[in-house]
Amino acid sequence: MTPYETTNHFLQEAFDILGLDENYKRLLRTPSRELRVEVVLPRDDGTVESIIGYRVQHDNARGPYKGGLRYHPKVDEDEVRSLASLMTWKTAVVGVPYGGAKGGIAIQPRDYSQAELERLTRAFVRQIHDFIGPDQDIPAPDVNTNATVMGWFFDEYTRLHGFKPGVVTGKPVELHGSLGRGSATGRGCMFALREVLAAAGDSMEGKRVVVQGFGNVGSWGAHLMAEQGAKIIATSDINGGIFNADGLDIPALRDHVERTGSVVDFPGSTPISNDDLLVADCDVLMPAALGHVLTADNAGDVKAKYVLEGANGPCTAEGDAILERNGVVCIPDIYANAGGVTVSYFEWVQNLQNFKWTEEKVNAELDAIMTRAHETLRGVMEEFGVSLRKAAFIQAVRAVKSATDLRGLQ
Repeated sequence: MTPYETTNHFLQEAFDILGLDENYKRLLRTPSRELRVEVVLPRDDGTVESIIGYRVQHDNARGPYKGGLRYHPKVDEDEVRSLASLMTWKTAVVGVPYGGAKGGIAIQPRDYSQAELERLTRAFVRQIHDFIGPDQDIPAPDVNTNATVMGWFFDEYTRLHGFKPGVVTGKPVELHGSLGRGSATGRGCMFALREVLAAAGDSMEGKRVVVQGFGNVGSWGAHLMAEQGAKIIATSDINGGIFNADGLDIPALRDHVERTGSVVDFPGSTPISNDDLLVADCDVLMPAALGHVLTADNAGDVKAKYVLEGANGPCTAEGDAILERNGVVCIPDIYANAGGVTVSYFEWVQNLQNFKWTEEKVNAELDAIMTRAHETLRGVMEEFGVSLRKAAFIQAVRAVKSATDLRGLQ
């Protein structure tokens, strides 16, 4: 299945359990708007490149469209449609007043200079600016984009529409960003795992955790889980993986990555392949890179008791079915990694109010929302006798359908 087909498979399961008719199924699946734009980029060497950019706006029944902007060579319509749909359900699961959207540009960022990436971002804004805004569609960082890119995005939009810091979230703190935004997705993953373990009468203390992907989400998740007593025994990045059965020193590893640009060759570790990392003997597996890494080919070999989905869509439909059949508890992406969009919501609120929250308030409010969402999902699990993933999609679909009904179909 493609990513979009996988998302629709999980949706269909929720639709069937809720007994929705075909009209609603089609309405809730279909994106409201899809933009495919040409972005013309003058390169540093004097050549001109034509690059394709996308923005898919899936649903805004519950509020403005919201979703990240990624720069990656595998970006295409199918992937962006899937991710936009997931954002609709993610915001509904945690109850923040947004719909879902996603955007992307099909490039390999390391092949471009910083100046070229800035020109590319600004050109993309000029192509889509009529369709975004603080009360319409609010982008954010995603794979290979960051606070710097959001700063360029905000500045270009401001040139066209006046001062509107709420047009994007994930901005630099010095440029109207929110304290706590950088750690938010990883922190939300930690809160989600904590709540799921607590519901099972357990805790993070001593849990052996494997983190696939040591980017923003994975590194913060590892750091925060380690602070709660977990033992991070393996992790990886695009260059390779590392393993230490006694646990990796995460603060030292983050320093190593800052110095060298990779987890590879971290002192006290041994190399591990990505394939072996995903099926390593552990308590918790956290896929925190790209999607579709747990498939029919390897899900049966997963030894973790819990899969914590830090990435968007890391399980295929076939992989998820195997994990559920084997008794592995999947903490689904539309709940587990919702910390990022939740703190993006906090940043947007601060921008609209021209008021700054403390980092302590941001983290406490995130904790409250993730905890409350888990309590709701636990109730849905008991009501329907379903897995946590099915409960998350059921809850999300009910929330979006309710908003759609209340607003009317005209």
